[in-house]
Amino acid sequence: MAKVTKLRQLIFLLLAFFATGQSYSQTYPQFGPEIKVAIARLTFDAMEPFISPDGNTLFFNSLNAGGNTNLYYATRVSDSAFNYMGMVGGTYDPSPGHLDAVASLDSLNNFFWTFLRGYPASMENLHRGVYSGGSVSAITRVYGDFNRYLFNYPFGWLIMDASINLKGNLLYYCNAKFDFSNTSCAGVPCESGIGIAQKTNDSTFHKLSGYDTILENINDTLNYLVYAPQVSNDGFELYYTRLQKNTVNTEICVSVRKSIDGIFSPPMVIRSNPGYFPEAVTISADMQKIYYHQKDNSGLYRIFLRYRKSAAGYDEPPVKGELAVYPNPANTMFTVVLPFPGEPYRISVFTASGQEIYETATNTSVNVSDFAPGISILSVNQHDRTWRTSIVIK
Repeated sequence: MAKVTKLRQLIFLLLAFFATGQSYSQTYPQFGPEIKVAIARLTFDAMEPFISPDGNTLFFNSLNAGGNTNLYYATRVSDSAFNYMGMVGGTYDPSPGHLDAVASLDSLNNFFWTFLRGYPASMENLHRGVYSGGSVSAITRVYGDFNRYLFNYPFGWLIMDASINLKGNLLYYCNAKFDFSNTSCAGVPCESGIGIAQKTNDSTFHKLSGYDTILENINDTLNYLVYAPQVSNDGFELYYTRLQKNTVNTEICVSVRKSIDGIFSPPMVIRSNPGYFPEAVTISADMQKIYYHQKDNSGLYRIFLRYRKSAAGYDEPPVKGELAVYPNPANTMFTVVLPFPGEPYRISVFTASGQEIYETATNTSVNVSDFAPGISILSVNQHDRTWRTSIVIK
């Protein structure tokens, strides 16, 4: 009888699996209302944003239409306000028809971007350097089999977009094929798809084994142009843009997965705004904010911000002077919304008996995977004042 019962349970589980398809236990992220980002003194288009790992620098490029596209940066005043500082030093190309675009930066200040100087004589159009204080030095091309070495005018392949993950060991890239004689795809790629490459050394990456399976739900190259990938800090969320072929409407999408080497889910659209071309998400290191570009009512491309919604319902910072923490209870991680966002702080976690088990002054997201279940005490110090609240660890 026990064997029969186990057999029935196995049959039930198999039927449930095939009835529902592959299961994705990781939930799709939700985001609050759109906020237009103010970049003081900026008078031209801002596209393809990237927020630095520390959240203090916003990189972007000017109008990505070729001919005179340059990389710029702005420094943080608040989440939705930045001061325009100028061009990123070391990246300017004075040649006619130049394009420097799509910046990304890892935690060790390795700076990646695409440009077309020397193309197609040199097919590697992704470059890497070291970023410091508004400038990039020690610049090299990025080599590896993720480049598609095929050019036969009037068509050719290039890296249209790429972003490095925070650790600097994985490169998410977009191969795009342009054919300037094909009127059906004039101005856009005729084909594009996303890939993943693994670091060999600072200037060499090679395709990650099995990446095509990992991205099988994303690379619908028959129906869509898929591009502008960026992965979240924890590796469980992949953001990207897609454009249905023979249309002009872009969609910002996110796919999720349940393990760090698992298959990303079918996409969920998180922004569609016909006629305004939303594209190119960048997600903050704490995974609580996304930035992307789209046209505003003036016709210029601007950068927009949205806050992540939590189980507690927060989708924007609290009023200054208040402390918030979510989710609570927490089983893997909780995030602290500071009483004075953007200002120096110290976060501590204590057991119920008063023993300090965690302390940081650089990260508002706290991993509780190794904390003992039960009640802990969160303490936040800012402006010589201390806030305390209880956290339930599941």
